Formats: sequence, C-alpha cells, structure tokens
Amino acid sequence: MMRNPESTIGNLIDKQKTVYVSSVDSDGFPNTKAMFSPRKREGIKTFYFTTNMSSLRVEQFEKNPNACIYACDKRFFRGVMLKGKMEIMTDMEHRKMIWQDGDTMYYPQGVTDPDYCVLKFTAKSGRYYSNFKSEDFEI
Repeated sequence: MMRNPESTIGNLIDKQKTVYVSSVDSDGFPNTKAMFSPRKREGIKTFYFTTNMSSLRVEQFEKNPNACIYACDKRFFRGVMLKGKMEIMTDMEHRKMIWQDGDTMYYPQGVTDPDYCVLKFTAKSGRYYSNFKSEDFEI
C-alpha cells in the first residue's frame, strides 16, 4: 500500500521523459500515444501537456473528453494509470504557462502559433502497480 500517493505517483511521473495518453475514437475504441511528460502538474490531479491543434488526439478529445494517462518506470517495473477528463486550452494564459524555449521547433510562430494548444488533464481515479501488486485509488 502506498504511504503517500501524491509523492509516490508524482515522483514516478516527474522522472519519466514519456507518458502514454489515451483518447477514445469515434468507434469507442481506445487510442494510445506516447507524448512528452507533462510540462506542469498540480499534485496528481491536474497535468498539462503541449500538442498540436491539428492532431488526431485533439479531434478525439473535442468529441469525447474521457482520457487516461499512463507512466511507467521500466527499471523498477512499476506504473500508474490515471483516468479522467481532457480539456483543450487555447487561451493565452495556459499557452504562456507551459511554453518553453525551443518550442518554436514544433510551433514556428511561437506562443501565438494557431497550431499550438495545451491539453489539461484532470484525474478522477487511478491504479498503481508495484511489487507485483496493484491498488486502485480516488483523487
């Protein structure tokens, strides 16, 4: 049993370069994509990612906000799945909040690039796996 879920899960996610983000397609099937780790997180409830407005993931989240993120530490064979809702944020406050030097490689027009947006994931529950055991938890 986790002693401190926020610390345990937060540290696991913070140490990963990649997390897996899942959306639901129009046929009701999950679609999973590897993405850069969240640029910012608020505890283990809210996570912020960058992506392209023109991406398939954005199109799917606009139709169905149900989402899942998964992070795993392959070295210690542990992972966490968080289920919740994904919002597409296009306002300047969110854009500026997670913008980083070098992002012009993906968004040439800078923070105002019309193809740049922020995905805001809000977790409702999760499942943590470690030491050959899993445990569910609410957030």
